[in-house]
Amino acid sequence: MSKSIREIKEEFAHAAKSQENLRELYEIYAADSRSGVQNLIRQYRKHEESLCIERARLEEMRRYEREYGQFELICGVDEAGRGPLAGPVVAGAVILPKDCEILYLNDSKKLSAKRREELYDEITEKAVASGIGMASPARIDEINILQATYEAMREAIHKLGVMPQILLNDAVTIPRMTVPQVPIIKGDAKSVSIAAASVLAKVTRDRLMIQYDEVFPGYGFADHKGYGSAAHIAALKKLGPTPIHRRSFISHFVD
Repeated sequence: MSKSIREIKEEFAHAAKSQENLRELYEIYAADSRSGVQNLIRQYRKHEESLCIERARLEEMRRYEREYGQFELICGVDEAGRGPLAGPVVAGAVILPKDCEILYLNDSKKLSAKRREELYDEITEKAVASGIGMASPARIDEINILQATYEAMREAIHKLGVMPQILLNDAVTIPRMTVPQVPIIKGDAKSVSIAAASVLAKVTRDRLMIQYDEVFPGYGFADHKGYGSAAHIAALKKLGPTPIHRRSFISHFVD
């Protein structure tokens, strides 16, 4: 008596979860004429092909990690929030294990909010160490956004709890660091370590702006995250600045 499609589905699900025996199942059920079984085979083959493409993309994103593979503790560094009119600038620092695989990891700007949240949990779970640093709007106004970004990055690195042997940074060289640094233009799309840091920074900052939306209603912080959208600028002109607005960024819109 042949197995039911439900039983075969369970077989495929188990094999996919353990990453074993899928090819054997394809051969076993290749001659099964039921459309449900053949659809199941096509579905899993397509998923395997997609995974193969994704793993090849991630392997390309490890090229800097391979290039500096003599170092055990490679730290990616990135920031989120240099451009907004309100809220802090947030930096992330992440050291990933050498054999770490985090599927769909990418530049945080290329990911959906849902995917970023999922990756945030996976990154923090798998990372050797991670750290977050911030510079407040007042600090940004005091020392300028670039210096505030550097300050947040140094704080993130300090909070790792271990000293990295090399830094892979998104585009910048951080002053007052003794650790060797490699600035990589568009590094959040070229390095898994920097991409991981970009996700942590972005998710942390977005969560903060959602909280600020409750503290300062009417500005839409949960939607635009402090960036200069038309709705944000209109609210700023109508309601005036809040304590989390960057005064040096909003002089064109308010007195």
